[in-house]
Amino acid sequence: MLHLHPPIVHFAIVLPIIALILGIAYLIKPSELMSKISTRFMFFATLFIVAAFFTGKAAGAEAFILLPTEGQELLKSHKNLGLYLMVGMAVATIFKFVGCFKRLMKSEVLAILILAILSVGILYQGKTGGELTFTYGANVANHSDGMDCLADPNDFIDEEK
Repeated sequence: MLHLHPPIVHFAIVLPIIALILGIAYLIKPSELMSKISTRFMFFATLFIVAAFFTGKAAGAEAFILLPTEGQELLKSHKNLGLYLMVGMAVATIFKFVGCFKRLMKSEVLAILILAILSVGILYQGKTGGELTFTYGANVANHSDGMDCLADPNDFIDEEK
């Protein structure tokens, strides 16, 4: 599960954004085809967000103990936001399905508005995930926090010769 999280997350970030763009296009020029296309993109985005949450939960459990206190706190908030985004996306997708198949424009508009709000959260979630990886080294093999080079500066001088 650990190694599945990074590729799944990329889809979990981009698919909701594409679904939002398609949803806005649908609102600009409503058609049954656009409604169905944007609904399907929301459905697949939801699947990937669910997968990202569960693979991230597994990866986070392995990384937690190795993180400094600040990293652990960030990981906890990252997991909590992931849960809210997953539930919110599922709710938005249900509204979109209902609107699409019962031809209720108000339901589709509500779904797209929820998706717009969720998209901001998803982008922030991607930022915090990147911070966990690149700042705190969450699940990065041979991660160095920079402190190892302070042990003996002569080690680096000898290597240059």
